[in-house]
Amino acid sequence: MSTPDGTIATVIADDQALIRGGLRAILDAEPDIDVVAEAADGREAARAAREHEADIVLMDVEMPGANGIEGIGLTCAARPQAKVLMLTTFDLDEYVFAALKAGASGFLLKTTPPSELAHAIRVCHGGQMLFAPEVTRRLVDSFVRRRPTGGVPEQLQCLTDRELDVFLTLAKGLSNAEIGAQLYLGEATVKTHVTRILAKLGLRDRVQAVVLAYECGAV
Repeated sequence: MSTPDGTIATVIADDQALIRGGLRAILDAEPDIDVVAEAADGREAARAAREHEADIVLMDVEMPGANGIEGIGLTCAARPQAKVLMLTTFDLDEYVFAALKAGASGFLLKTTPPSELAHAIRVCHGGQMLFAPEVTRRLVDSFVRRRPTGGVPEQLQCLTDRELDVFLTLAKGLSNAEIGAQLYLGEATVKTHVTRILAKLGLRDRVQAVVLAYECGAV
């Protein structure tokens, strides 16, 4: 839930106080974002997310104690409604995939301009996923090299033909409106399909749908 005044309740998790202070200064300038707490590791971030009913946790990867990858799982357990947006100096493929597997909703580099950081928070809060272009290219290239193609993977055989069409476009990171335009469906119909797909596949959100698509070779 957002704060009583309608702003996006955000927790900043980074082991460096100077970085946290800089991020807070950037986000405090945004009228619709409220930094409600800071944390020095993943465990503190999860606790703060629960105590402050956070909407977004801005999480560094490399932290002593519980790192960012562990912090995603802890946060999802402590505050399932919160979206975790990874912000790091590292863009290594294993970090990206581990973050996605754990339930992250986005992955940005610390070179991201301040205006794009605020935009990413709004996008993730709205239920979409967002990744730095460098991260997306490396992740997709990695899976294209490693994953086989052909046939409908066993994990997806519970979907109807139309649901499979929606799933495959969803796995490309398209919004409901973009999926509707590509498949000639109304946005409300797409939303219904997405809800059913996630339920059938036992997935928490759209990010996990993308992970599954690459894992099973559907994309």
